[in-house]
Amino acid sequence: MKNNVENGLITRHSPGASVNRMTNGWRLEIPASCANQEYSLAQVDDYSPLSRGRFLHSPPWSLSLLARVSHTGLPGTWGFGLWNDPFGLTLGFGGRAGRLPVLPNTAWFLYASPPNWLSVHDWIPAQNFIAGTVKSPRFPSILLAPATLALPLMPFRPFSRLLRRLAGRIIRQDATLISADVTDWHKYSLHWQQRYCEFLVDNVPVLQTQFSPRPPLGLVVWIDNQYAAWEARGRLAFGTLEHPAAWLEISGIIE
Repeated sequence: MKNNVENGLITRHSPGASVNRMTNGWRLEIPASCANQEYSLAQVDDYSPLSRGRFLHSPPWSLSLLARVSHTGLPGTWGFGLWNDPFGLTLGFGGRAGRLPVLPNTAWFLYASPPNWLSVHDWIPAQNFIAGTVKSPRFPSILLAPATLALPLMPFRPFSRLLRRLAGRIIRQDATLISADVTDWHKYSLHWQQRYCEFLVDNVPVLQTQFSPRPPLGLVVWIDNQYAAWEARGRLAFGTLEHPAAWLEISGIIE
């Protein structure tokens, strides 16, 4: 993974992918690949070298940008907004801060193709293009470490279903589907307040939710070829997908 720093933002990309400056913005590209090939990622963020406690953003905070993507229905995920990099596991090598997994806190515009299933609540949209938040308690990572002992049991669906129900009791989510043509330029805005979040597309409100994520969070913009699914029936799966060469362009990040 190649990293660069420019104007306070870190650009990251896997071999064959690229992140390039445009006028007042960025173009993130990933190459074509077959299913189960290596992970492809192009990303811009402001948190990679930081520990989670030093992530930069707390409410009130706003983001407004223009974005478009090369295809509708791209296999994999892409998006932009805020998160706490909850699943990252790093030991502090290579200039990155050490981190253990934590429960997720997010507020973002997210596209997730099938077979992704990124919700622990059956009534929350878990695929396609959404605006949404995830609010979780900030348990110290060390308290969650024993949960990793349960990972070998996750292929057993009765156990996985039980754990998913337990996760649904402590993780709060809200989301709405967005119907915009993502291959055209649209303005996407996020207003993060302590007690609510508001999302707008072309200045039209699409979601206001009381599930405001817990700070601090980091800014992320990305496109990749991966999927992750934790379905109601207990099926847990992840991997990479066959996809064409693709790009995400953003313009005019305003914080």
